[in-house]
Amino acid sequence: MPFGRDFTKTLTFLALHLLVGFTVAYVFTGSVAIASGIALVEPLVNAVVFFFHEKAWRRSEVPLLDIMLHRHTRTGV
Repeated sequence: MPFGRDFTKTLTFLALHLLVGFTVAYVFTGSVAIASGIALVEPLVNAVVFFFHEKAWRRSEVPLLDIMLHRHTRTGV
């Protein structure tokens, strides 16, 4: 394959992600149409959320994990 192992791994993960999303949505709704829509829309929404999540992490002077674990210090206090 021209793109190699990483590309193949990405495609297989995408297939699993879509299958799991479809299955969960189908179990909850009983509708193939609704489950298909959810399985296709959810990864697109996650891609947009991931983009802004990454931007937020890059902008932060203190990593979010440090803030959540109270490992940051306040300056000027």
